Amino acid sequence: MPVTCWPRFPTHAQLEVKAAFWAIFDDITPEPGDAAVAQARQRAHAFASRYEHRYPTAVRCLLDTLPELTSFLRFPREHWHRILHTNLIERTFGETRRRTKVIGWLPGERSCLSLVWAVLDRASRGWRGVTQTPAGLRLLQDLRRDLRLTSPSPANQEVTNPPVTAAA
Repeated sequence: MPVTCWPRFPTHAQLEVKAAFWAIFDDITPEPGDAAVAQARQRAHAFASRYEHRYPTAVRCLLDTLPELTSFLRFPREHWHRILHTNLIERTFGETRRRTKVIGWLPGERSCLSLVWAVLDRASRGWRGVTQTPAGLRLLQDLRRDLRLTSPSPANQEVTNPPVTAAA
């Protein structure tokens, strides 16, 4: 479900709900990875139990998009602040859209992932305000390796995945 499902709240409740929502992601204590995601997930479920009767649409949206909302917690902690801001992400999405319009269609998921990875790799050279520590670089290498290991094999992916077309 897209993030646009987030409902409007009554004026009197907006500050309370906003503070409770951001409390899910603030002051995560475990190291980046599964433990940090688990802590955020636990906080999200506490949010859900608190607000599910008053704002069921908001709770459903939060729980449906929780994997996407917590994906930044797998990156190095020093990157979290920059990743949370969407301008960096939106520029990258815009560049990806521009490139896919030129191509027109992609033969499969792997070629799409390759294009997105190339755009991210090139864009990352110009990012400012992202601290690179040795531990953070190791974590990024592990994330890259995991991404390569979980992507479909070239022999099977062209048959099982339909072509990906560019968005209009």
